[in-house]
Amino acid sequence: MLHSRTSFVRLLTVVPLTLALAFTMLAGYTVSPAAPKAEASLISAAKADKAVTWARSRKGMPYRYGAVGPRAFDCSGLTRWAFSRVGKALPHSSSAQVAKTKRISKENRRRGDLVFYYGSGGVYHVSIYAGQNQVWHASRTGTPVKRDRIWAGAHFYGRVK
Repeated sequence: MLHSRTSFVRLLTVVPLTLALAFTMLAGYTVSPAAPKAEASLISAAKADKAVTWARSRKGMPYRYGAVGPRAFDCSGLTRWAFSRVGKALPHSSSAQVAKTKRISKENRRRGDLVFYYGSGGVYHVSIYAGQNQVWHASRTGTPVKRDRIWAGAHFYGRVK
């Protein structure tokens, strides 16, 4: 029994939805929740490419431990700074940046993916993949930001989330 005008309006709203659901089920259609959008949360190729451009714009800037730019960088400071320019926040440590990426195979790497170098103590360096087996990075004291080839076999790729 209906007790108010509000209840009647609710009934008019619910009944068509219930009938539509019943019809789709009777017709053999299944109603399933939307697929998770995990891939949608990864950085776009265009933004990743812009991050490479930002890193390249720092070519020649000095390496300084703990520096986050814009005039001096350490490795994670450069990646953090470049990605902040395209709206992605990264922590300031190479090992912490791993958690902000999705692991990518070598075959699926693209410009703008992060390259993590590791040893027995874990991740010790990060750079930005520039294509053609090269990266942009701030490597060590006395060496400015530069484009370099990937030099170590112990590395993996991560796409920024």
